[in-house]
Amino acid sequence: MSHGEHGSTSPDRGARSRRVVVCGVGAVTAHGDGATALWEGIRSGEAAITPVRGLPMEGYATGIGGEVRTRRRPGYDYLAAFGGREREPAVDFALLAAEEALNQAGLTQVPAERWGVALGSCMGGLRSAEKLARRAGEDTTYDDDGRHNLLVLPQAIAEAVSSAFGLRGPSLSVNTACASGAHAIAHASESISAGRVDAMLVGGTDAFTETAFAGFTSLQSLSTRPAAPYSKDRDGLSLGEGAGMLVLAEESAARAAGAPILAEVLGYGLSADGYHATAPHPKGEGAARAIRSALEAAGIGPQDIAYINGHGTGTPKNDSAESNAVRAALGEAAGRTALSSSKSMIGHLLGAAGAVEAIITVQALVEQTAPPTANFTERDPKCGLDAVPVARAMDIGTALSNNFAFAGANACVAFGRPGQERPAPAPQPADKVVITGYAAVTAAGEGAEPLWQAWRDGRVLGAEEDGLRIARAEFDPKSIPPRERRRMDRLGRLAVATCAGALEHAALTADEGVGVVLGTGLGPMRSIEEFLLPVLAGCPDHGSPAIFPNTVYNAAAGQVAMNVGAKGPTSTVTTGHAAGASALTVAHDLLLRRRAQAVLVPAVEDLSPGALEAYRKLPLFDDADYTLAEGGITLVLERESTARARGARILAEFAGHGTACDAQGVGRWDPQGSGVERAMRQALEQAGLQAGDLAGIWANAAGLKRADAPEALACDRLAARTAVHTPKRIVGEPVGAGAQLAALLAVTGWQHGLDAGPVLINSSSLGGTHISLVLRPATEK
Repeated sequence: MSHGEHGSTSPDRGARSRRVVVCGVGAVTAHGDGATALWEGIRSGEAAITPVRGLPMEGYATGIGGEVRTRRRPGYDYLAAFGGREREPAVDFALLAAEEALNQAGLTQVPAERWGVALGSCMGGLRSAEKLARRAGEDTTYDDDGRHNLLVLPQAIAEAVSSAFGLRGPSLSVNTACASGAHAIAHASESISAGRVDAMLVGGTDAFTETAFAGFTSLQSLSTRPAAPYSKDRDGLSLGEGAGMLVLAEESAARAAGAPILAEVLGYGLSADGYHATAPHPKGEGAARAIRSALEAAGIGPQDIAYINGHGTGTPKNDSAESNAVRAALGEAAGRTALSSSKSMIGHLLGAAGAVEAIITVQALVEQTAPPTANFTERDPKCGLDAVPVARAMDIGTALSNNFAFAGANACVAFGRPGQERPAPAPQPADKVVITGYAAVTAAGEGAEPLWQAWRDGRVLGAEEDGLRIARAEFDPKSIPPRERRRMDRLGRLAVATCAGALEHAALTADEGVGVVLGTGLGPMRSIEEFLLPVLAGCPDHGSPAIFPNTVYNAAAGQVAMNVGAKGPTSTVTTGHAAGASALTVAHDLLLRRRAQAVLVPAVEDLSPGALEAYRKLPLFDDADYTLAEGGITLVLERESTARARGARILAEFAGHGTACDAQGVGRWDPQGSGVERAMRQALEQAGLQAGDLAGIWANAAGLKRADAPEALACDRLAARTAVHTPKRIVGEPVGAGAQLAALLAVTGWQHGLDAGPVLINSSSLGGTHISLVLRPATEK
């Protein structure tokens, strides 16, 4: 990408009608290497679900899946950044698909700082974690095994992709289980339409894991034959692996570059079921709300939909629930709409499904052909819609792609054929985003005051545990009913307890207008370990069906929806040690686009034994004054207009944000702090502030020299005379919850007489993704 001068990074309030188009696609699936091979296999109805060769398959409910057979290496060597030697297939898949998509798009005129990455995954680099755990159990570890922990967390894949192509805008990983790829498209299109970037490389990737096969075996969800979605005799799903990547761009930028325009992203809809950890609402209520929201955002009606690429897993409950959702959302038009499932041919690609199926939907628009549902036999009256048993030429002006996930996370993306006359999206009325409530559980105790007192008094929290200083958060989740509590892991309890507390503090009742955007860097590592280790030590049927639902990163957000009733847009982002800040930026933009009335933004972290062991083995964490902390902090965000209309107490204004990536490689930062500085300047520009207006900077600094030094250089260049606060050096770094921690201290500090002016809050991942937020006091104009 070009590294020349670039224009303003401040989102133009009048540019919220910017159109988003698809300029390139790339894929790696069981149909082979490339999007052309994918489409040709799908269009022909060929099922590429065969015996799996790459994993030990003894003891699973099935031995088949949509396996990637050709293992070509990508051009970028992501292992060189940290001295690794063993490849992670999920990273390889993503890079190969990205190469193809970028080559097709050819958007070389877009500056690197105006390019972003949004990558969805369900499992992240879990195959690497499985290999590391198996070797540790067999005492056959390699010298570089500790460094390979850098590949386990999902954000490493997003940062590898950013680094491979020198993309220095936002870098975001999204983990809403089977809807991850669709959520990545939604968040990426939002960034483009808001004017934050001109192009985004977006998609999803997942590789086969022992965890997935053991987990779906425990749930009795796998079929012994290729899946037959919507058929009366369907009996389960087939797993698949691979990646799909799309290049999304602002339409005028794409046309100026002469890029191919394959389709237009018309809109999206997100919702939460708030019903069950694994099963969809039988009437498809949450999914129907996502579909209706996508239609509304696109400015179209049910009669405009010709084709839907369905979620169609092949399980009895999912297919009938989706069919009910389509009927509920489209009404009489549902009977005239073609609905087919690509999972019948390549399997369920989990976090990559939404991206790969989006590519298939785009190709259906390009070729004016509805692809078939393979293996279809007899129509099930509980489904009853047109499942397209054979590919069909038809006039398709608008198509939908459905993805519904564990924990009740629903997504629908609307695509349109380019060149059609459509009314321009109306600019949104000017509004602001404000904070109206919070709750916290930290190592200092429950609530904001203990945290403030610990920081004010300089009371260093935590104690040394086997060479690493740990600050643990103890709390009594008595506010959660015992029956519900038993179904949650510790991460879920932290999320539910703090979200319930934040709603009470904000005097707000959650409903379908209240969303949840959760940030977590480590995610459900405790549940993954509890599920996986018996599988690796014994056999696959040792996997617990009670634990497996909690192994997805978005399980905690789903528990929030189920327990407090927040059924609006839901998402889970996993931007490493910047995850909480990333969640705040996503929620901020959802509110300004009027996708929700309010959004709960929890950042939660639980330090499991395996996670701590990984930290001990990483060379990044050998600084003596670093403390790793855990806890949960939730902020309630609302639009100012709705908050004032209900008479809410406004605690602060969330005035702007900026995100930048160093693109230096997995686990590496720019030593000069250029990415940190760009993020801070973007945030100030959006907030309409100068550096001299700042009352303080709440730094990311936590006691890691190679991360703290670049930030210090950036802060000095930006605002040398501004007070810089470093709370993580006192109370510890709560992994991805640092932004929420700093925001809580800033708001509490204003109440205690701290200089009442606007502040910057910095957060950074271990791989050089930097996010800066601007908060203003409620009384500051």
